[in-house]
Amino acid sequence: MTPDELRVFCLDFNAAVEDFPFGPETSVFKVAGKMFALSALDGRPLTVNLKCEPENALRLRAEHPELIVPGWHMNKRHWNTVRADALPAGLVRELVEDSYDLVVAGLQRAQRLRLDKA
Repeated sequence: MTPDELRVFCLDFNAAVEDFPFGPETSVFKVAGKMFALSALDGRPLTVNLKCEPENALRLRAEHPELIVPGWHMNKRHWNTVRADALPAGLVRELVEDSYDLVVAGLQRAQRLRLDKA
């Protein structure tokens, strides 16, 4: 997956926005003000931090050592750092979607309903 493909995919989710709270080099993708993906899109290798259920995070790390590791500068139980340029694009898309879904599931009911109407 290329940086442009990653950006377009992240922004394709309902109500997703790109923000730069950590400076212009780090893209933070949010829904309803909550982060679901974080990436230095110009970085090499291309990595993205994604939210993940703890059990799934451990399984993914075991299945893809060196390509999926505990989230860099994140809660290591709930976040993975994923090599977006080395894993199959389909898997990266699945992991981004799972992260978005986890964040949406954690929103207040009223926020989720507003997303459904958008």
